[in-house]
Amino acid sequence: MARPKRSSEVLQKAEVRKGALQSISPTLDLGNQLTLEAYSASIQFLRSQIDTYNSALSELDDLARQIKDSERQLRDLSEQMLLGVAVKYGKDSREYGKAGGVPKSERRRSARKKTLESAQDSSQPVAIAEPVAEPTNGNGKVAV
Repeated sequence: MARPKRSSEVLQKAEVRKGALQSISPTLDLGNQLTLEAYSASIQFLRSQIDTYNSALSELDDLARQIKDSERQLRDLSEQMLLGVAVKYGKDSREYGKAGGVPKSERRRSARKKTLESAQDSSQPVAIAEPVAEPTNGNGKVAV
């Protein structure tokens, strides 16, 4: 997902104010270095920084996509390498275990099947606890 680009409410307000100040005088000078020219330069500087920032975000998005693609390729290659070891040495070999696979003889058996079978074999019924409903105030909150 692309990162959201930055905008600036301050920049937008400053551009509107610049237009209003230009309507007073295109060469407005309020003294103390408060000129329309300096104001315009500050606006342009901020706009340039935001553009640079947004360009950097785009580059980061491209780099993130490249990394995801490289990860996918490496994951596929890792799987192929493990399968290659399985074909050459077998899935129950020490080499397969060294390569990161779990040899067939060391795989765990499903504990769930045993639990289900033992529960069905028992002649005593199993009690199931039901949650106790607490009184509410009508808004889903527990009454105090």
